[in-house]
Amino acid sequence: MMPAVQDTAVHLSDRHFRTIAQLIEGQVGIKLPPGKRLMLEGRLHKRVRALNYSDLNEYVENLFEADHFDTELTHLIDVVTTNKTDFFREPQHFTFIRDVAVPALLKSHGRKNANLKIWSSASSTGMEAYTTAMVLDDMTRNGSRFQYRILGTDISTAVLRLAKTAIYTRDVLAPVPENFVKRYFLLSRDKSRGEVRVVPELRRMTHFMRMNLMDTSYPVDRDVDIIFCRNVLIYFERETQRKVIEQLCSHLRPGGYLLVGHSESMIHSAVPGLKQVQPTIFQV
Repeated sequence: MMPAVQDTAVHLSDRHFRTIAQLIEGQVGIKLPPGKRLMLEGRLHKRVRALNYSDLNEYVENLFEADHFDTELTHLIDVVTTNKTDFFREPQHFTFIRDVAVPALLKSHGRKNANLKIWSSASSTGMEAYTTAMVLDDMTRNGSRFQYRILGTDISTAVLRLAKTAIYTRDVLAPVPENFVKRYFLLSRDKSRGEVRVVPELRRMTHFMRMNLMDTSYPVDRDVDIIFCRNVLIYFERETQRKVIEQLCSHLRPGGYLLVGHSESMIHSAVPGLKQVQPTIFQV
């Protein structure tokens, strides 16, 4: 019996898969092990059709054309990055911000009407940033005196477009307290669309921009009060994790907080001077 022949229209050759994997790890630090190959092929098919290539391997062969590479790299990064997010994901972080972090930060600022700076460094579609905005706005409504600004950054242009529009489907609001839904979301006039939009008051307090955590410097203020970097470090090698965490912490004010995901709770061991406050919360 003859061995099965790989369908090159559907599958990447070993060489072309290695090419993509090495490119992605070099550009954004994300490893693509062989087990991610089918996922990559599935996600690339739509892009291959859009560019009228005959198959996946022709796409890779043309990827590095000089007048094509920069634009296509942006699309490729959008394809391979995972952008799982939810409103009030890991809710204990937002409880900590409300009950511990903000009161401590306001005390350290040492003045009334302090201006807190929060950075969602892997913001995806913006739900983390807007959840933070809801929590902070609610605090000001209940007597806390401060102003705030929230920055969201991500490597994916596709999710940043969604974050900037702040339009979501009604079903993603399940984790949001009902009083927050009523206060902070507008229903679409077309009820059949099942969409909501974050209210303008919160959108004005947030700003989104594209940024790569692998960059050697970040265009962000160095007196940030709280930085989220949740559920992204797990895709990096340990040395890359260390460099990213060190770089992020250099943008925190003394006493500022870094929040990571549950599977990333041991990252502090590689960064001197980072104090663990709770299993996934650190302070400089």
